[in-house]
Amino acid sequence: MPFIGNQPALSYTSFAKQDFTTSATTSYTLDNPVANANELALFINFVRQEPTTAYSASGTTLTLTSATASSDDMYCVFLGKAVQTVNPPNASVGTAQLIDGAVTKDKVSNLMYPAFVAYRSPSSQSIPSGTNTKAIFDAELFDTDSAYDTSTGAFTVPSGKGGKYNIFFTIFIDDLDDQDVLLGIIYKNGSATTNPVYQNQVFASKGTQNTFLNFSSVMSLSDSDYIEVYVQHDQGANQNLRAPHSHFGAYRIGD
Repeated sequence: MPFIGNQPALSYTSFAKQDFTTSATTSYTLDNPVANANELALFINFVRQEPTTAYSASGTTLTLTSATASSDDMYCVFLGKAVQTVNPPNASVGTAQLIDGAVTKDKVSNLMYPAFVAYRSPSSQSIPSGTNTKAIFDAELFDTDSAYDTSTGAFTVPSGKGGKYNIFFTIFIDDLDDQDVLLGIIYKNGSATTNPVYQNQVFASKGTQNTFLNFSSVMSLSDSDYIEVYVQHDQGANQNLRAPHSHFGAYRIGD
């Protein structure tokens, strides 16, 4: 015969029996929850009791009208069980079971979320010629977990948020001297002289005004790893890391 509706999880099941250790009380706990007294057959000294008259039941609470004695023999047979709210089994929910828009950003906060975007504001930072200088972005557009320290210029991965990150920044310099090279470098865990994680550069052939250096890098970071950005140009006068166009940010994009 065709079946209309959701297929039952159990096609066949047997009645469950529960034996009680009796005492001078009217209250007992059921092994299985029930909706009411009609969902179980209760026997005391092998005599079936009348539901709702001799006893009541709700959930896992069985209440007798009259107290038993410790010498009584009491058991019940579960004729039905209350429908309970249960979690679906692991790996049982797929894309087809989710309606569009059902999963909000709160449910994916550990996967993809904006960690922070910081920028240079309102004053510029001087970058000496020939010196590897840490860029300090001293103001924030947002910072999800207080991950960026605007005084030290370090982004530290929050606890429990390790994974793959997109690290990006833009450096804005007013002008470079002729043949000057502007270099931007990402360093990890303080290795500011020996182990750059990623770097990019722009070259001024005849002196350039309003020079931008943009780049991003995807990297794996563990909890408490920290990232810093350093800037260097190799010749001529000191340059200024301008505000507010210079900025630095990080997004977690996966495990």
